Amino acid sequence: MATYVNNLRLKEITTGDEDGTWGTSTNTNLELIADSLGYNTQAAFGSDGNATTTVADGAADPARALYFKVTSGATLTATRELTIAPNTLSRLMWIENATTGSQTITIKQGSGGTVNIGTGETKIVYLDGAGAGAAVVDALANFNLSLTSQVTGTLPVANGGTGITSFGSGVATWIGTPSSANLASAVTDETGSGALVFGTSPALTTPKITTGLQDSSANSVIPFDSNQFFSGVFSDKVTALGNTGTAKTINCNNGNVFTATLNGNTTLTLATPASTSNRATSFTLILTNDGTPSRTVALAGGSFKYPGGSISRSTGANDVDIWFFFSPDGGTTWYVTIPMKDLS
Repeated sequence: MATYVNNLRLKEITTGDEDGTWGTSTNTNLELIADSLGYNTQAAFGSDGNATTTVADGAADPARALYFKVTSGATLTATRELTIAPNTLSRLMWIENATTGSQTITIKQGSGGTVNIGTGETKIVYLDGAGAGAAVVDALANFNLSLTSQVTGTLPVANGGTGITSFGSGVATWIGTPSSANLASAVTDETGSGALVFGTSPALTTPKITTGLQDSSANSVIPFDSNQFFSGVFSDKVTALGNTGTAKTINCNNGNVFTATLNGNTTLTLATPASTSNRATSFTLILTNDGTPSRTVALAGGSFKYPGGSISRSTGANDVDIWFFFSPDGGTTWYVTIPMKDLS
């Protein structure tokens, strides 16, 4: 009788078995080995709950892939566990959390250790295959990227001065912590004068920023004047939430502007406002109705206040409303308006 006790669940043919069919079984095994080196995806969470995915015996299966993208057929509302079975598999995997609901998933195999993968993140893990007590381990948790070798020799300053002459010996970590003896007299400006001096009297020679910050060709990158506002990298971050489904979480850590398409009667839950004392939280939501009119929107995650005690949104097919949310107390109370409505 054939067995499947190996780490890829390949068919192991018993001596004397499968006369005339062993070639077919061998070809299947070769295809499964190729699958184990590739990419696959699976809606492992069919519902909003913990789930198990099993690597099939001698047959194609998404969880056999080296790079395994985990999706969900339902919107997750909390951290959910995904168990990879059987618990005797010992192997390396890249696992991506592409589930909906912006929730963390926990990868487990047996009663041993687990690995959490945040929404949108990918981790390299290994399964130890220890049976009932099997553990999942973050393969890069102790990965060391430090540079321990020293930098020696001379680093000349092209435009004058003694500058930095050598890092010499005694570099403690990476290139950091050089002694003042190894830094000669100063980091110099283009004339050779000491612009930034290391030693007993460190000084910075009166830097000035006048009309703005410029690139190497004297082009203005960030201009400063009385009529100029910051833009570009200082503007609000936009986060696309996609379809709302019946529930969607708005994580205030992810941006200041959110876009979403209303494709069902939904509850929007506001999460992670500022917890720092005396700091407020605000964001803008651009909500687009799909082709079905009269869908409903409910809010959760705090107490909500509206102008005049109620709020009215556009319910027509393909209508667009722009909502504004403001909380001065860490999400206990939210003040909500719709300053722009029916932008179809």
